[in-house]
Amino acid sequence: MTRRLILMRHAKSSWEDPALPDRDRPLNTRGIRSARALGKWLAEKEYLPDTVLCSPATRTRETFEGLKLGVVPVKYPDALYHASTGVILDTLHQHGAGKCVLLLTHNPGCADFADRIVNSPHDHDAFFDYPTGATLVVDLPFESWEDAAFHSGEVVDFIVPRELTD
Repeated sequence: MTRRLILMRHAKSSWEDPALPDRDRPLNTRGIRSARALGKWLAEKEYLPDTVLCSPATRTRETFEGLKLGVVPVKYPDALYHASTGVILDTLHQHGAGKCVLLLTHNPGCADFADRIVNSPHDHDAFFDYPTGATLVVDLPFESWEDAAFHSGEVVDFIVPRELTD
């Protein structure tokens, strides 16, 4: 059985209030628009998660809410806030459920994880930069999320918001 992972970096956040702690920064107008467009893209492609693992930061929560995916079980593990690749994989092992998981997190861990989870990188120009809102859909050849391993995923799709909004 195959598991599907949707790895998404949060949408564009606001720097309007420089005194606001990083964890509390909300999305800016472009980020809100991007999240909506990504949600529409996920729905149209039928990339719909059974479970969501989301960093507890405001911008990741707002990105998830902006996707408007309906009622989906969501967990906010503290470990996903600016997580390294190893922590992201551990979180997936511990909390992954169902056939498809949406994992919403931050760079640089998100970009590093995308590169390491696939058996061959996507040829998109933005794949290694993994800009805000970048979304990778990857199939993993495992029966259980606990077995997910680096360099095993097959790229299904990859998109960045500007391709949906510009």
